[in-house]
Amino acid sequence: MPEVKSVTKYIFVTGGVTSSLGKGIISASLAKLLQARGYTATIQKLDPYINIDPGTLNPYEHGECYVTEDGAETDLDLGHYERFLNVPTSQANNVTTGRIYQSVIEKERRGDYLGETVQVIPHITDEIKHCIKLLGEDNKYDFVITEIGGTVGDIESLPYVEAIRQLRWELGNRCVVVHLTLVPYLSAAKELKTKPTQHSVKTMQEYGVQPDILVCRTEKPLNEGIKNKIALFCNVSPAAVIESIDTDSIYRVPLLMREEKLDLQVLKKTNMSANCLPELEKWEEFIERLQNPERTVKIALVGKYVELMDAYKSIIESLIHAGTSNRCKVDLKMIHSEHIEKGNIENLLEGVSGILVAPGFGERGIEGKITAISYARIRRIPFLGICLGMQCATIEFARNVLSLSKAHSTEMLPDTPHPIIDIMEEQKKINLKGGTMRLGAYACNLKEDSKVYKIYGKEKISERHRHRYEFNNKYLEIFEKNGMISSGKNPETNLVEIMEIPAHPWFVGVQFHPEYKSTVARPHPLFVNFVKAAIEFNNGNN
Repeated sequence: MPEVKSVTKYIFVTGGVTSSLGKGIISASLAKLLQARGYTATIQKLDPYINIDPGTLNPYEHGECYVTEDGAETDLDLGHYERFLNVPTSQANNVTTGRIYQSVIEKERRGDYLGETVQVIPHITDEIKHCIKLLGEDNKYDFVITEIGGTVGDIESLPYVEAIRQLRWELGNRCVVVHLTLVPYLSAAKELKTKPTQHSVKTMQEYGVQPDILVCRTEKPLNEGIKNKIALFCNVSPAAVIESIDTDSIYRVPLLMREEKLDLQVLKKTNMSANCLPELEKWEEFIERLQNPERTVKIALVGKYVELMDAYKSIIESLIHAGTSNRCKVDLKMIHSEHIEKGNIENLLEGVSGILVAPGFGERGIEGKITAISYARIRRIPFLGICLGMQCATIEFARNVLSLSKAHSTEMLPDTPHPIIDIMEEQKKINLKGGTMRLGAYACNLKEDSKVYKIYGKEKISERHRHRYEFNNKYLEIFEKNGMISSGKNPETNLVEIMEIPAHPWFVGVQFHPEYKSTVARPHPLFVNFVKAAIEFNNGNN
């Protein structure tokens, strides 16, 4: 373990050639390796778009909106950071161009610039540098890794690259630039091509930034000749050309980066000790379980964005964690809720041993979700409903058990005679959409002898939220008399957090988002127990 607390080092991860090369996974993998060597590390994401945060972005546009403990709506890469490091992130870990400009304009309006002409340089770049160095204050972390969204060459990224250029001069060897690029394989020529990487680095150099380390994404291994060629034309040492070959799981990437000595290159260039070998035994055990499951169980994920896997990224990863914990492979069947009808539900859900109804907003696909929940309740299939999934479960119960045929949520049907789900009182006067929901971690007290109490093993829990609507407590008494109970409530507001059916083998709906807290080191107990119940259901039907 490092003995002396060092001055914070800053690592910048940029990307070239194309997006979706995996900057977030490389950043998380590097941080994991540094953490495994005994160093402290955190990661932040700088996104070039002008939205204040991803909270108002369509999932088709940007994938999942990840929520931190302190209620920040952030980029989905922060989920990767937390899942790899098992360390919570915060508002400071995700910054957008919108937030940068908003802060600068507010300062200008207050007169902070004393009448200066406000410009991209130095005012915007100074604000970017301030946000980057914020996490390094008081030397809390040995390393702050900053991932720059988009690709070098995008007009939106220019202020960020300029901020990196300035910080390199200010920080000296406390600063390292890792550039992720593509080395494509042309099947017609049967060759790996280095020109895209060369041009990407040339663009960086034109902006005044020389990358220290190149991580080359490739589908074929890079031989020594190719590495030497890239090093020669890109002004780096051959040892600083790191191969990032395609792999079957993102969780293997830290091990691949260890083999390529990415962490050693960073430690060398920042004059940090590399005497401690990375302790990755538990991570390797996780990989072994992941790659060698003892059984397979099929679980249906019902939602309206199933054609876009990133929309449910944290849920999918949580099921992987839970499956691995149960030495089981989760065969995930993605079912579009708009396609579900009473006439085809049996065919769509044939062979599934668990049904998870996903969160979301709006009316589209609601009736399909309700139909799937009814199928799970009647067929006694393990069911987990998250946020809107929980709300749909109460609507289904009201309609089909309590005979309140027109029961609904006022989000979908404002004039419903039975508003089982209604807008929260504090939300009624809110008109702005961004950052105005009930966000972040809130306490929940669990009812003794309930299923969730046994799953968590304690009375008081805290989970993250993202919603405007809640269960209407006016209906709680009739629900509990007829077999669906509230097994978890917020101690301050009495808001229903969890609904379950005790007579069902496994039927739980939660208003919060447990997927945000599942990590490799700590798979979420709800997901672990849900997958276990699905395995038991599968065993009982075979």
